[in-house]
Amino acid sequence: MNGDQSPLTEIKARFGESIILAVQTTADETLTLWTGNNHIKELLIFLKCELIQPYQMLFDLTAIDERRRLKRPGQPYSDFTIVYHLTSFGRNEDIRIKVPLIGEYPETGTITDIWPSANWYEREVFDLFGIKFAGHPCLRRILLPKSWNGHPLRKEYPARATEAGPFVLDEQMREIADHDLKFDPAEWGLETHTEETDFMFLNLGPQHPGTHGLLRLILQLDGEDIVDIVPDIGFHHRGAEKMGERQSWHSYIPYTDRIDYLGGVMNNLPYLLSVEKLAGIVVPDRANYIRIMMSEFFRIASHLVWFGTYAQDLGQMSPVFFAFNDREKILDIVGAVTGGRMHPSWFRIGGVAHDLPDGWKKMAQDFVNFFPKRIREYEKVTINNRIFKERTVGIGVYTANEAIEWGITGPGLRSTGVSWDYRKQRPYSGFENFEFDIPVGKNGDCYDRSLVRMEEMRQSLRIIQQCIDHMPEGSYKSLHPLTTPPLKERTMKDIETLITHFLGVTWGPVIPSGEAMVPVEASKGCNAYYMISDGGTSSYRSRIRTPSFPHIQMIPMISKGYTIPDLMSILGATDFVLADLDR
Repeated sequence: MNGDQSPLTEIKARFGESIILAVQTTADETLTLWTGNNHIKELLIFLKCELIQPYQMLFDLTAIDERRRLKRPGQPYSDFTIVYHLTSFGRNEDIRIKVPLIGEYPETGTITDIWPSANWYEREVFDLFGIKFAGHPCLRRILLPKSWNGHPLRKEYPARATEAGPFVLDEQMREIADHDLKFDPAEWGLETHTEETDFMFLNLGPQHPGTHGLLRLILQLDGEDIVDIVPDIGFHHRGAEKMGERQSWHSYIPYTDRIDYLGGVMNNLPYLLSVEKLAGIVVPDRANYIRIMMSEFFRIASHLVWFGTYAQDLGQMSPVFFAFNDREKILDIVGAVTGGRMHPSWFRIGGVAHDLPDGWKKMAQDFVNFFPKRIREYEKVTINNRIFKERTVGIGVYTANEAIEWGITGPGLRSTGVSWDYRKQRPYSGFENFEFDIPVGKNGDCYDRSLVRMEEMRQSLRIIQQCIDHMPEGSYKSLHPLTTPPLKERTMKDIETLITHFLGVTWGPVIPSGEAMVPVEASKGCNAYYMISDGGTSSYRSRIRTPSFPHIQMIPMISKGYTIPDLMSILGATDFVLADLDR
């Protein structure tokens, strides 16, 4: 702990012993405190504003339906639990605050007056659990349609379509759905006019090239100037967290590929790191290096998609073709190593699916030798282009404090001058053994976010080169009994291993009960899986914290006063993925 003293000591000194109901031990060793519903707001205000080296960022806010959970040693009784994850940059650590709630449809108070980013998180909990937040400015569904029946992350809600009745869309339901799509400014507290002007409301999307998928933004306009924006999300929502409760620990891996669908195996990593933390699995050095190398290849591939489509958004046609052509070179390497391309689902509990193939080093080295010249060309043709600068410099500006307030991570945070990268601050998978720099900006505008990503591609090449030069010998997978499945060649040696292999493939491993979350530096920001095991063959709760969710929530704040063409610059510089947003 890097703070002057434990936050628990400071909390007790400020409030006394009674405010803490319990101190929970977790597999990830994050300080986890339980407090009462009547104390949560004053505790959070203290942690954010008054604590020495405070927890400035609301990293995540979610809930747990505890009603079917069996193993909760030392935890207060609750039907539902609200979980607040806070991050302190000064301490370089997180704290987890839990509030027990009793009743079938309980209620707690909103914290939107403490963190504006809590707005969407509380709406999500209301949408998926039915928990109400008193005082919320606009508590309504966010991922599901207004007319949706039920709250899917409650345990009584079916996890499979075969457990639910047939879906019927009759004329009455269609009329209700059509009516719900109509935008009423009064429902969102928006004025339709002032003494000087009448406002126009314009749908941008849900189908629009600049939204890069199904995203609806309702713009409140004064002429061409943006007064406010109401994002309408959820078009890509498919219940990824609910799926985590029905799939085995092993069979859920391919589902993680589809969250940030441009991130490939980088999506597997935070999930597996959390599962491995729960199981106490130590990953071999060779497997760690392989994971790092493939993740950095996908970081470059993701940034290439951002670069090409962003240039296209701003009027340049050629870069997208060159960028996607270079991305194909990476996907050729991915295909040769994993057998897949965009969604290889190749990482495994305890390591990777198989060892590197013959010839991998030459393919990787050829790309590392080729790509620096291409980055220089991209900078010359696009990043330093006068029109590109006019469309991005000074556009979509936010400060470091605003970024932290809204939960911004990754290149967006670093563009404000904050040198924060989980690979450096909290090294995982052996990143402490690598030399690379953290690119930072200073203005927090669209242009600086572009500069950061371009330099990140160079740093990824440095990391890949070190993997090529220093790839360790040894196993590509842990021999821990909970890795899935055991090595095939050992199944013919003894019956116990054969049975373990069979059970690992059919049922999956039984992961010890507990909770863990290991954040990683994904291409778009911090990605983390908060995994809860009840000692079974599947997760009890699978919470996916994605970067796109808070990033899109901030769009209205940083777009006010700009024009619609500026909004295209802001959206492109955010580099979001809709499935990452909606899950």
